[in-house]
Amino acid sequence: MTDGRHRLHATVLAVTVFFVLWATVAARPWVDASAGADPRIAALNAREQQLRADAKVVQEIVARRTAAYRAARAQRLAEIARRDARPAPSVQAGATPAPVRIVNLPPLTVTKTS
Repeated sequence: MTDGRHRLHATVLAVTVFFVLWATVAARPWVDASAGADPRIAALNAREQQLRADAKVVQEIVARRTAAYRAARAQRLAEIARRDARPAPSVQAGATPAPVRIVNLPPLTVTKTS
């Protein structure tokens, strides 16, 4: 088998057999397609649907409570402003408070003399 043509034919045959076996294993012909879906997958899908429905209900509850909180807060701020006789700050839905100001001070050095 020193002839180059024979080596080439043997290499091509080996590569072809390799890819045919690879395709056969990837197709998994031993798995019965008529067996249907795995019941564990069906249970996972049902659980996912239940969790999505629960999450939607929770989001609606949170939105209602947030709206009630904002309305109560605005009413309370108006009462405080009326009591203090100063104008009420404008409270808008979804408004964020003023950012906190960060101040960098030099380090404090304490020296004791005895």
